[in-house]
Amino acid sequence: MEQSGAVNVERKSLVERALSIFAEVRAGESTGLLLLALNGFLLLTAYYLVRPVRDALTLAEGGSRGAEIKSYLSAGQALLLLAVVPAYGAFASRVSRIRLISWVTVFFISNLVLFYAFGMAGAREGNVFFLWMGIFNVLIVAQFWAFANDLYTETRGKRLFPIIMLGANLGATVGGKLSSYFVKFIGPYGLMLATGGMLILCILISQVIHRRAMRDRGHSPERATDAPLGKTGAFQLLMNDRYLMLIAILTVLLNIVNTNGEYLLDKFLITEATRAVGTEVAAQKVFMTQFKGDFQSAYSLLGMLLQMFAVSRIFKHVGVRGALFVLPCIALGSYSAFLFLPVLGVVKWAKIAENGTDYSVQNTTRQALFLPCSREAKYKAKAAIDTFFQRAGDVLSSGVVYVRTLFAFSVSSVAAVNLILTLAWLAIAVGIAREHRKRSTEEPAALGSEPAVVQGNVA
Repeated sequence: MEQSGAVNVERKSLVERALSIFAEVRAGESTGLLLLALNGFLLLTAYYLVRPVRDALTLAEGGSRGAEIKSYLSAGQALLLLAVVPAYGAFASRVSRIRLISWVTVFFISNLVLFYAFGMAGAREGNVFFLWMGIFNVLIVAQFWAFANDLYTETRGKRLFPIIMLGANLGATVGGKLSSYFVKFIGPYGLMLATGGMLILCILISQVIHRRAMRDRGHSPERATDAPLGKTGAFQLLMNDRYLMLIAILTVLLNIVNTNGEYLLDKFLITEATRAVGTEVAAQKVFMTQFKGDFQSAYSLLGMLLQMFAVSRIFKHVGVRGALFVLPCIALGSYSAFLFLPVLGVVKWAKIAENGTDYSVQNTTRQALFLPCSREAKYKAKAAIDTFFQRAGDVLSSGVVYVRTLFAFSVSSVAAVNLILTLAWLAIAVGIAREHRKRSTEEPAALGSEPAVVQGNVA
């Protein structure tokens, strides 16, 4: 059982004292915390290693209409998720937690091997790979955070999630840089195999974390259960819970704004790639992969710095509810700036600011919103929100692109739409904050004094 503040500080290890620079880490929490952070690091390194390949294959193979094709493919991702989400929920109701995590990850690894084989054989697989990535990236990350939510109480999660997210953001930064560097030596398809190798390591670490949790479950049985989930479906859970539904709507709005911004960036990137290397597809693939890798590393680095020095302090002073409003305010400024100066440099740095905040403050906040929820909500409803509803935002963004193209509106009109949607996003954030206040066990000021619940070596 945790002791008083002064005694607890004296018992901290050197590692725990170092981690306390970034968040409030208490005695005995460092091993499990670092394992989860390492898992998040490897998972995001793997994803960002291959993410530029997704964009490069789709844009280069699509030619001058690559940005529009990329936008329209998002609708296909949402349709696929209508089948994937119920299937994932049904599987989660039949197997234990660790088997769910392991077998889903193995499935994605096998897919990467197939993409590598077909790509090396000369298949034009950019569109199919884009569809697959839209499922892989959201489901694998949602599953990781469901696992973290399942291990921590609400109070501990608010304290320690910033460090876990720091590991993930560091992985995103490293992954983008590695992608930009190694694509010159092993090509886009070699990066697919490298991603699969990292996912194998993620499975092994998850196994270790799970065994530690089960070993110490006598200390905190509510956080160490490995039983399959109940039979309630993901969409039914959402329909019966106003709080979850508001989170789903916020996810849709956030993703429309984000995807519209990516579309703006892609339009200018295609023009720049043609100017820099001509119309040869292979050269454009390398140019775009390098640009995207550097771009992603930049906003990932910003996100990492915010994660290191800002997120835990935002949580401490204004809480999860206050943190909800940081990103929409930045989005308002970003797209206002683009309306005044619509050039590649402006949209690039606006997206770096937006994405950096999204992958730090906003993402940690979004994960923490599920801490007071049931286990079923953490795995099933969260999977639906982070997959289907996120991709539904992509579909609606495709509608914006279609209307712009159909009526030949200027590219700046997309930024104007984003400004309107961000105002709606702020209104939904107000509703979520009200619902969160009803079910949360504590106020932001109380974060320093949590109930004396022993987690053993889990965290």
